[in-house]
Amino acid sequence: MAETHGLMERLEKAVTRLESLFSDSHRSGGMECDGINGVNGSIAPYVEAFDRLLNGSVAEFLRYSKILEGDVKTHAEMVRAAFQAQRSFLLLASQCQEPQENEVAMLLKPISEKIQEIQNFRERNRGSKMFNHLSAVSESIPALGWIAVSPKPGPYVKEMNDAATFYTNRVLKDYKNSDTRHVDWVKSYLNIWSELQAYIKEHHTTGLTWSKTGPVASPMSMRSVLTSGSCLSPPPPPPPPPGPPPIFDTETTKDEGTAARSALFAQLNQGEAITKGLRHVSDDQKTHKNPSLRAQGPPVRSPTKSHTPSPTSPKNSPQQNHAPVLELEGKKWRVEYQEDKNDLVINNTELKQVAYIFKCNKSTLQIKGKINSITIDNCKKFGLVFDNVVGIVEVINSRDIQIQVMGKVPTISINKTEGCHIYLSEESLDCEIVSAKSSEMNILIPQDGDYKEFPVPEQFKTAWDGSKLVTEPAEIVG
Repeated sequence: MAETHGLMERLEKAVTRLESLFSDSHRSGGMECDGINGVNGSIAPYVEAFDRLLNGSVAEFLRYSKILEGDVKTHAEMVRAAFQAQRSFLLLASQCQEPQENEVAMLLKPISEKIQEIQNFRERNRGSKMFNHLSAVSESIPALGWIAVSPKPGPYVKEMNDAATFYTNRVLKDYKNSDTRHVDWVKSYLNIWSELQAYIKEHHTTGLTWSKTGPVASPMSMRSVLTSGSCLSPPPPPPPPPGPPPIFDTETTKDEGTAARSALFAQLNQGEAITKGLRHVSDDQKTHKNPSLRAQGPPVRSPTKSHTPSPTSPKNSPQQNHAPVLELEGKKWRVEYQEDKNDLVINNTELKQVAYIFKCNKSTLQIKGKINSITIDNCKKFGLVFDNVVGIVEVINSRDIQIQVMGKVPTISINKTEGCHIYLSEESLDCEIVSAKSSEMNILIPQDGDYKEFPVPEQFKTAWDGSKLVTEPAEIVG
């Protein structure tokens, strides 16, 4: 009995001491807890680095936006809120282990809602005097989705930055010589994405880094971070040391690629000996000298090692067959994977709707009515006929595209495209054509009941005039 009493006393003392230690550490914390592994009350280095970005380039952008006031100021406050939501997500990732993919989507919802809010504000204020400012922000703010991109989130941010540049160039064109406040605003905004790319390169080169310890992230823990802005619940006792790091598929692929290249160079370094394994073909076996052999079909390959298909060869990987799509999803018309369809039509369009055309081949689409914007992405031998577009028509990563404008369109953008013919109407002759990294572009202008073709320059010459670089199109030699 005495032994039991003594044991109880020792347990009570131990509990009292643990409670005292926890109380002291909790009080001294007043700071944000659970750093990268919930240890020592420190903030993860990549969260600290993100804070520096918030206090630097984002704060500077807010300052210049407040100077311009109006819609730009309101929009900038939304951008600040979106970055704060991302900061909360990064803090959560530094404290918790990565959850299942469907849980990640739930955790990303606060950020996606902020992005949607920013884009909706632009749509509601199309009559704003600073619409180009709003468009620059709206088109590039999806860059905050880098946290869901792997393995190269940095280039994704750059693509969004390029989308902003299209509109910031318009801002510079309008205000460069009249109001330098807008020039400073453009520089501060583009600087955000440049610094974000540098931040990703340093801390998340191949994707977001989650904690290796701590609880698995959940919507409940996310709400805790959003409401407190700092701590989760007190960390559990330290877990046992983690096992060896996992072996990623990228390393295996890299080793296989290195081995393949080494084998290739070994073959090439044989010099004249490389032809020893070749079999001599007599004249009676050559198909170009014997029509009868050609009629028999292609020769059967001998089962030699050189003809064995490589399991890693992309040419031998099974092709995925996607079902064709033509549907309205929210405000977006999706036209995808259409093959040899020349009777595609979209009716009953609305001003707020957009059309996204993806991987369509040897097909033609007609869009009737007025629509916000149209994007043609990764299409080949595709024809588009539309009535009116109030925003922009974009052609990206495509080949052999023909576009006919029946009504009006303010801007057509062509990027990374080979072969693009644009037929303008009388109403759309004031359309701006913006092109980059593209070739074989032709604009057809209506004249005397017919069309006259004008090529878009592909080459440019640049010279220094003593104070600046002067670039002009090179003469096209036909």
